[in-house]
Amino acid sequence: MTHYAPTDLDTRIWTEELDSFVPQKVFDVHTHIYRWDFNIDPDKATGPYHASIGRYFPEVSWEVADAFDAALMPGRQVDRLAFPFPFPQPCDFTASNAYIAEQTAKAPTSSGLMLVHPGMSDAEIETTIRRHGLIGLKPYLLYATNGDRAEAGITDFLPERQIALANRLGLLVMMHVSKRLAISDPDNISELRRLSEKYPNVKWILAHCARSYSAWAIEKAATSLRGLPNIWYDTSTVCEADALDALYTGVGVDRVMYGGDDMIGPTRGKYIAFGYAWAFLSPENHSLSLGHCDSRMTYIRYEQLRAMKRGARQIGLSTSQREALFYDTARNLVDQVRADVSTALSRV
Repeated sequence: MTHYAPTDLDTRIWTEELDSFVPQKVFDVHTHIYRWDFNIDPDKATGPYHASIGRYFPEVSWEVADAFDAALMPGRQVDRLAFPFPFPQPCDFTASNAYIAEQTAKAPTSSGLMLVHPGMSDAEIETTIRRHGLIGLKPYLLYATNGDRAEAGITDFLPERQIALANRLGLLVMMHVSKRLAISDPDNISELRRLSEKYPNVKWILAHCARSYSAWAIEKAATSLRGLPNIWYDTSTVCEADALDALYTGVGVDRVMYGGDDMIGPTRGKYIAFGYAWAFLSPENHSLSLGHCDSRMTYIRYEQLRAMKRGARQIGLSTSQREALFYDTARNLVDQVRADVSTALSRV
């Protein structure tokens, strides 16, 4: 926590810009709870996550997540939908899922998802869901079975037989879509429409504003996705106000939920968009000349919250809409899924 303790800059941004925007009750639908030890790659010390979470956040327990929320959003009551960090293969999926269950058990009003890969059998998934009291699946594009993960289709890393199982049990799926055109890719749009209609009992959350770090992707996709009754969206790590505005107005603010993407959110920097691209800008990865201003960076979470606030100006969020965005929509969704899964498992 010491390395990421709030500075006077962070405190000013929270006090002057965000304190009045964030309601007292928050439901974070995108939190990673994990241990670095579950990354069992023998070369992980030189891998992509070592310099960030491997160095500063080697274990994120429920207590660690609580401490960061208390520091970054003081005075707020925070519930969570949590899931393991999707380390590249080789990853210890068994330990990851046991740990998420152990940690979410500390907070009865929160819930957890199971980290899955395409090779898992239906029996393994159902047994893990039942044993650990989890309510859904967290697939990830790093586990895709096609040759180019950057162009992976949804069923390349979440096979349709696993979606059919999720439909039978009424599970939630946290989906990070792939492809260079993100959610605007015609195949992603057609697959989501097909899968949501064929498997109506699956509840989908499309992470990172459906991976729209700028407005163009969701602007192209929203008309085709709006109105699908079993698809929601989280705001995790999206820092561009135009992307949030396009999401709110394109699919409806009632389908959008706050997500923090911890322990990514508490790091310093910002996801920036340019052209048809986006990238993470941090204090360590740029050579910008910033002598004309206060060059310090704040938390990704604060940049995201700023974007959520500014993106809402056009629609002028009411108090009830703001409370739903941060809490009520997620609370109702998670409670519904928990009840559906419990009912489905009792029939087996």
